[in-house]
Amino acid sequence: MLTLKNVSFAYNTVPVLKNINFTIEKGKHIALIGASGCGKSTLLKIIYGLLDTNQGTLFWDNQKILGPAYNLVPGQENMKYLSQGFELQPYRTVAENIGQYLSNFEPELKIGRVNELLEIVEMLPFKDIKVENLSGGQKQRVALAKVLAKRPELLLLDEPFGNIDNFRRSSLRRNLFAYLKRNKITSITATHDKTDILSFAEETIVIHNGEIIDKNDTHTIYNNPENYYIASLFGEVNQLPTAAFLSGFENDHTILLYPHELQIVENSDLKASVKKSYFNGNHYLIEAVFNNKVIFIEHPYRIENSKEIGIQVSQEILTSRAKK
Repeated sequence: MLTLKNVSFAYNTVPVLKNINFTIEKGKHIALIGASGCGKSTLLKIIYGLLDTNQGTLFWDNQKILGPAYNLVPGQENMKYLSQGFELQPYRTVAENIGQYLSNFEPELKIGRVNELLEIVEMLPFKDIKVENLSGGQKQRVALAKVLAKRPELLLLDEPFGNIDNFRRSSLRRNLFAYLKRNKITSITATHDKTDILSFAEETIVIHNGEIIDKNDTHTIYNNPENYYIASLFGEVNQLPTAAFLSGFENDHTILLYPHELQIVENSDLKASVKKSYFNGNHYLIEAVFNNKVIFIEHPYRIENSKEIGIQVSQEILTSRAKK
């Protein structure tokens, strides 16, 4: 179990993290989300032991995690941290980078382990290529295999798929998180990509201005966001007056609705005017004006600019989302 108690950190005198408290059970996959500069990367470095806290304590399995002030070589043996810098040796091959810290006493086992990891990150054909000759996305996949090599108990990932092509990103995610699940490896992923969160994170921690403002089951956070900031981390979101959809609410009370939760219908007293239709592959994102406010709606088809449309929201969503 990972436990953080009242952890705070500042660069010089600028506060970055303030009174961080949470626990994570072993084997869980956690997403760490928040706007750029909120402290996600700093928190991962503190957990790994690369930074000393200003106050507070951290424990992994009741063993205190200490920073560079106490360790000659910073970092925890039973953890691995994948930074956005990759930290690979450019003049060595892919296989040599991955097997760098594996034992040479049983070479066949070492080769088998390296090949297993290369298959997970889909880089087996490149095992004898020097890292300097790889693209940014390929380097990121090699770095990911390298941090898995010694089977860490806790894996800390900082934007692990950021440089990887979209067509390969999905399969890599599936391979990685299936591997972590099989081997009961705990993971914390700092990310801006909602697919990392919704498809693979069992729990999500939300950070705003260096403070945790929510920690819950991922589905709960997505389906019932506490505020606009949290909802916006998953993509476009509409903040609309609740009174437009439900009676008994004051005009200043608002409800948060994702674009797919707004429906375009023929018969509705709620009218909006279309500004533009954006093609998103399997749907269009319709930009419209409702009550003098820009809104976004997912729809199967393009709609002409300036066309008046009717909108509605299901009663189920309204009942669960509207809070007095």
